[in-house]
Amino acid sequence: MRILNTESWTLAKRESATGYLFVVPWLIGFILLTLGPMLASLYFSFTEYNVISAPKWIGLNNYTRLFQDPLFWQSLKVTLYFAALSLPSGLILSFMLAVLLNQDVPGVRIWRTIYFLPSILSSVSVTLLWVILFNPQIGVVNQLLERIGIKGPGWLADPNWALPSLVIMGLWGIGQNMIIYLAGLQSVPRDLYDAAKVDGAASWQRFRFITIPMMSPVIFYNLVLGLIATFSYFAQAYIASGAVNSEVGGPVRSTLFYNLYLYQNAFRYNEMGYASAMAWVLFIIILLLTALVFRSSSLWVYYEGELRAKS
Repeated sequence: MRILNTESWTLAKRESATGYLFVVPWLIGFILLTLGPMLASLYFSFTEYNVISAPKWIGLNNYTRLFQDPLFWQSLKVTLYFAALSLPSGLILSFMLAVLLNQDVPGVRIWRTIYFLPSILSSVSVTLLWVILFNPQIGVVNQLLERIGIKGPGWLADPNWALPSLVIMGLWGIGQNMIIYLAGLQSVPRDLYDAAKVDGAASWQRFRFITIPMMSPVIFYNLVLGLIATFSYFAQAYIASGAVNSEVGGPVRSTLFYNLYLYQNAFRYNEMGYASAMAWVLFIIILLLTALVFRSSSLWVYYEGELRAKS
């Protein structure tokens, strides 16, 4: 009996050692490429650092300056406004599209592929394509509007329309969320719908009281990822505003996103310490908003066992 215990203990240690051996490469990469740079940026946020000279400790001066910087508040305002427009519209449209493509109709797989393809295309090439489409003089969008008697706006060249233009561009890539929603819709148990039909529930009632509650965990997942992605928005704004306007973030700083202003401070003005402080403030903002979403999830996110218990 003692021999068996010794052998099992040795086998358990070998299995643990093998597991740790497989984890070590990831752990080394995490420390060197993620945790290390994060801790370095935290240190730099308390320094005056321009890459060329050694960092000089200045305490909380970067954070004090940050909250007194009008461009910081402008970039935060632009990012929040973009999030308020882009996040709900993307979640709703991708969900509606998934519901439509979940129907048993001929050629539905082809349509799924067509709507998913834009989400895997290069963001640079897609953005440049939209810059041409939104051109006030030769763009296809304004030409189509003119045919129905509407004078199109300046889009990316107009301070009032530049941000909505980027929101429209973002809707081009809702196929990724659509696929996640589609997978969730296909996993909803059919017996719930059958029981609702027996009870005389109409199509809208089945959608309202079965589909939406059962899809709430998937909606929650897309909401969290979309929130993080929205506050990390950079490439499209950088390319589109720079291609149309004389300065990145134009016109009149109407597309000066938070990450764009952070990038300018780091790589244009060489103020790495100030940019590091901006990065940590953004991290805290995203952390607080994500925590708020998680805290609110108990009010509107349902799972299959809860839904069956209520029914």
